[in-house]
Amino acid sequence: MSTLKKNEIYTVSIDGYGSQAQGVCHIDGRAVFVPRALPGESWEIKILKVTNTAVYARGEKLLLPSPHRREPECPWFGVCGGCDCRHMSYEEELNFKLRRVNDALEHIGRQSLKAQRIIGSESISRYRNKGIFAFAPGEGGAQFGFYRERSHQLIPIDRCLIQNELTERCAAAVAAFINSRGIPAYDEETGKGTVRHVFCRRAVNTGDAVACIVAARGFGGCTQELTEELRRSCPELTGIVLNINKSRGNTVLAGDFYTLWGRADMEDILCSFRFSISPQAFFQINPPQAQRLYELALDYACPERVGLAFDLYCGAGTISLCLARRADRVIGAEIVPEAVEKAAANAAANGVENAEFICADAGQAALELSRRGLRPEVVVVDPPRKGMDEKAVEAVAAMAPERIVYVSCGPATLARDILRFNALGYELRSAAAVDMFPRTCHVETIVLLQRETL
Repeated sequence: MSTLKKNEIYTVSIDGYGSQAQGVCHIDGRAVFVPRALPGESWEIKILKVTNTAVYARGEKLLLPSPHRREPECPWFGVCGGCDCRHMSYEEELNFKLRRVNDALEHIGRQSLKAQRIIGSESISRYRNKGIFAFAPGEGGAQFGFYRERSHQLIPIDRCLIQNELTERCAAAVAAFINSRGIPAYDEETGKGTVRHVFCRRAVNTGDAVACIVAARGFGGCTQELTEELRRSCPELTGIVLNINKSRGNTVLAGDFYTLWGRADMEDILCSFRFSISPQAFFQINPPQAQRLYELALDYACPERVGLAFDLYCGAGTISLCLARRADRVIGAEIVPEAVEKAAANAAANGVENAEFICADAGQAALELSRRGLRPEVVVVDPPRKGMDEKAVEAVAAMAPERIVYVSCGPATLARDILRFNALGYELRSAAAVDMFPRTCHVETIVLLQRETL
């Protein structure tokens, strides 16, 4: 039985990583998580918490640093909770992420095959095409920044090294304007005040950029002045939108949208397709890496031309349109009606005539298509972080596609679902990781499952 106790001091060697990029050491057979420690380092640590499942510690003194350790270039690293890997080289970050994927495949999925590579990002700063700053009342007026990790305490931050710089100028312009007019920021506790968030999305491959001011109420006679101030401060903008969000809680975008100037929708190009993106629509935040991910998915799914392909959890149809280049027919399914409409519109706008879209969750869509007597040669799934419902896994396997391509943002749930597909006759044949979110612990994985032949 472990004898570890709170507040005890130990000298340890870090021998691995946790899923959130924490260092891991072992004491008395117990794994101990040490934030911002790197494998190969020696530390003096203090035990903070001991539970039946995990032990947490704080690094008190670094005795022997790793050659991969770097001085974080962001003064808020470790405070805002947005980044996890600024204390290590990018080479080591990629190593951590590939290890994270393979640890999940081995220990959760019980797979012998490993991902052999991770596709790194050419840009590791300012790569996000979307940025959001939260607003809150503070000393001297409205402040903007990010909430402290696992809290709603606002940390005033005016610069973020992974968001686009335009978002910072938009937020600063709005803060200066409302403070000069005595317009308060929104207070989550009381429900009083006006400005809640400033959201900005900037296209990578076109000149479009749209700012969205999220507020609990309108600005009345100040609306035109605010619009003019934003245009002066941020001349790159092609549209300014006001979102009146009266909901209580932490949902950023909700309620009604009003275009104050220009165009509310932004256009960008991904995989040679042109997409129209509304402020509330999902779009990949790192398009260059998304393109590499989708190209790999297409190579896994259709090494040669196929007759019929299904794209489940299709969103606005990005993967579906890519599949349409190598399939005679593509059917995409998505549970969100607005996304289905947008997918159909994107197909039409790009002249894609061999793709259709249905509104249904993955399991229902698979059952419906089976009832139609349709048998796909390939099924692509790109579920949310929680992975696939077990019935959806069963419904996909029941269609007996030759190949299943699974795109995942959660290594643990991916590994769990691979195990479920194994039990239904599918074998893991290929796996790769893609770094969509540099400086964070998040990683995308793509795998190819192939139906076992008797």
